[in-house]
Amino acid sequence: MKKNIRFIHQAEVFTFKRWGGKAYSLFNAVKRPVRIGVLLAVYTTVAQPEFVFAQTDSTKVSMEYNLDEVEVSAQRAPVAFSQVARIVSVISREEIEAAPVQSIQELLEYALSVDVRQRGVQGVQADISVRGGSFDQTLILLNGINISDPQTGHHALNLPVSLKNIQRIEILEGPAARIFGPNAFSGAINIITSSEGNTRINLDVSGGQHKLSDVNVSGNLNTGAWNQFMAFNRMSSDGYIDNTDFKTWNAFYQTKLNTRPGTLDFQFGRTNKAFGANSFYTAKYPNQFEETKTTFASLKFETGEKIHLVPSVYWRRNQDRFELFRSDPSTWPTFYKGHNYHLTDVFGSNLNAWFASRFGKTAFGAEIRTENVWSNVLGEALTTPIEVPGESGKFFTKSYSRTTISYFTEHSVYLKKLTISAGAMTNWISDLGFGWNIYPGLDASYALTDHFKIYGSFSTSLRMPTFTNLFYNDPTHNGNPDLKPEKSVNYEGGLKLTLKGFSGHAESYYRKGKDLIDWVREKETDKWQTLNLTRINTTGIEFSGNFFPEKIWNKDVFLTKLGINYSYSKLSKGENNFFSYYLLDNLKHKLDLEINHKIWNKLKASWRISYQDRNGMRTSSESYEPFWLVNARIMWKSPSTEFYAMAANLFDTRYFDIETIAQPGRWISFGISHQIRFK
Repeated sequence: MKKNIRFIHQAEVFTFKRWGGKAYSLFNAVKRPVRIGVLLAVYTTVAQPEFVFAQTDSTKVSMEYNLDEVEVSAQRAPVAFSQVARIVSVISREEIEAAPVQSIQELLEYALSVDVRQRGVQGVQADISVRGGSFDQTLILLNGINISDPQTGHHALNLPVSLKNIQRIEILEGPAARIFGPNAFSGAINIITSSEGNTRINLDVSGGQHKLSDVNVSGNLNTGAWNQFMAFNRMSSDGYIDNTDFKTWNAFYQTKLNTRPGTLDFQFGRTNKAFGANSFYTAKYPNQFEETKTTFASLKFETGEKIHLVPSVYWRRNQDRFELFRSDPSTWPTFYKGHNYHLTDVFGSNLNAWFASRFGKTAFGAEIRTENVWSNVLGEALTTPIEVPGESGKFFTKSYSRTTISYFTEHSVYLKKLTISAGAMTNWISDLGFGWNIYPGLDASYALTDHFKIYGSFSTSLRMPTFTNLFYNDPTHNGNPDLKPEKSVNYEGGLKLTLKGFSGHAESYYRKGKDLIDWVREKETDKWQTLNLTRINTTGIEFSGNFFPEKIWNKDVFLTKLGINYSYSKLSKGENNFFSYYLLDNLKHKLDLEINHKIWNKLKASWRISYQDRNGMRTSSESYEPFWLVNARIMWKSPSTEFYAMAANLFDTRYFDIETIAQPGRWISFGISHQIRFK
C-alpha cells in the first residue's frame, strides 16, 4: 500500500526596495516594491507528489553503455541523445582523459564549429563562440545552471572547476533561447561534473616548460543516498613570453541527496585568477595585468513522478581588476587615472516542469534573473561611492541593474520514426524598453532507416547587450546606453548516419541576424563605438565523422579511433562602410583530426591536428594567416595510475588567435594521476 505524501516548501522571500544607492530597475518599471519568491510561488502550489504511481520514461536512460542513450540538455524536458532533432556534440570523460590538453578551453578548441581564441593560455582567459557568432553570443552552463557574466563574454569561462573534474561536455550548436533563455544566441555549452560514483580520492600532478605547475586533488564520498564531490586545483607558470605569467586556483563542492520526495542538488565554487595580460586589449600598452575572483552557488530540487518539477536558485559574483599599466604609479602617463574595478552580481530563480502523456512530452517553466554591476567605469553615477571589496582606498562610483523575466513552453512528440519538438520563450527586459517578445522554435527529424536520419530546425533568438557594450568609455572607445537586443532567425538541416563503429553527420545552416552589436568605426582615426548593425547573415556547413576500427572488425587493432570535423562559415553584412572589431572576425575554415592508437601493452597515444583559416584583419594592414597545429599525448595507464607526457604545438608553429597576441610555441609537460578507491 502506497501512502500519499503532501509537503509544501517554504520559499524564502526577499524584498528589494533599493540597490546600489539607486532605485532598483525592476521597481522603477512597476513603481512599487515587489516580492520575489526565490523558489517561485508556482512551486508551492503544484509541488505535491500525490502522483505516486510510477511511469517509465523511455528517454531518461542510463549513459553507461551507449552514447545514443545519454540524457542531454537539448530540450526543456530530458531527452536521449538519439532522439534529439538537432546537433549536440558530447565530449565524454574517456575523450577528455585521452585529449592532449591542459584546460577546458584547449579541449573545446577541437569541438565542431567552436572557435576558441585564447588571450591567456592554460585556461587563464579565452573568448569562445559557436558557428561564427561572437564571444558574447555563447551561453555557458555548469551542470545546467547559467553562469554567464553580464559584464562581458571575456569572463564567460571563469569556471570553478578544472578539466580533471569534468564528466562530460554538451555543445548545443545553434540558437537555444527557447531552451536556456536569453543570450543562448549562437549556441550553448553545458559543462557537467559528477558527484556520483564510489568513494575515492584522485590526485593529479603535472609540470612542464615555463615553470608550469598544475596540482589537482578531488574526491567522492558516497554514503548511500548522499553523494558528495570535492575538488581543488592550483596552476601557475612564469609565462612563455614577457608578462604572460599567471597563478590560478579553483575550489568546488557538489552534493546530491536522494530523498523520498526527490533529489536535492547543491553546488558551490570559487575561482581566482591573476595574470599578466600582454597586449590583451591594446598592443600599444602591452604591460597589462588582470585579476578576477568568481564565486558561484546553486541549489536545485527535482521531484515528482507524473509531473516532474525542478525548481532552482543560483547566484554568481565576479570581481575584476584590470590594470592598463602593471607598473609603479609614478611611471604612469598623465592620461591614466587608475585601474578599472568591476563587480557583478547575478541572482536567478528557475522553475522547469514537464510531464509525459500518450500525446508526447510537455514542458513549461519560468525564470527571473537580476543582473547588477558596480564599477568605476560601467553604469550610471552613484549618489554615494561604495568601497571596492579587498581594495583599500578604491571606490565604485557607478552602478546599474536590470531584470529579465522569461516564460517557456514546449511540446515534443516521439513516434517510431518521427520526432517533433516545438516551443517558445516569451521574455521581458526591464531596462531596454523592449516590452514582451516571443521567440518560437521547431525541430523535427525522420528516420529513413535504422541507421539514417534527416532533420531540420527553425528557431529565433536574442542576446542582451553586456554592460561593457552599454557603458564602456575610454580615450578610444564609446559605449552606447541606447543599444537594443540582438535578434536572429535561424534555419538548419542535415542528415545523421549511425553504423557499427561509425557515427557522423552533415549539415548546413543559415542565420539571419538583425540589430547585431559590435564595436565599429568609419575610419581609423575615429573612436570605436557600439552600434546595432542593420543586418549580418551567416551561412555555414559542417561535416563530422567518428570511426572506431575495433568495433568495425571486432578485434584489437592498432588504431582505436579516428575523428574528423570540418566546418565552414561565411558572414555577410548589410550596406554600410563600418570597420568591424569583432563580428566579422571569425573562423572561415576549421578542420580537426583526432587520432588515438595503441603503442605497446598499456602504452597509448593520442593526437589532435587542427587547421584554422580566419577572416578579418590582425592589424590595420595585416590579415590573419592560416595555420596547422599538432598536439600529442603519450600515456601509460593501469586501473589506478596513469603516467603521461604532452606536447602542445608540437612543431612550434607561430600563430595568432587575436590581433597581435602571439600564442605559445612548443610546450612540453609531464604528469602522473593516481586514484585511491575505498570501496
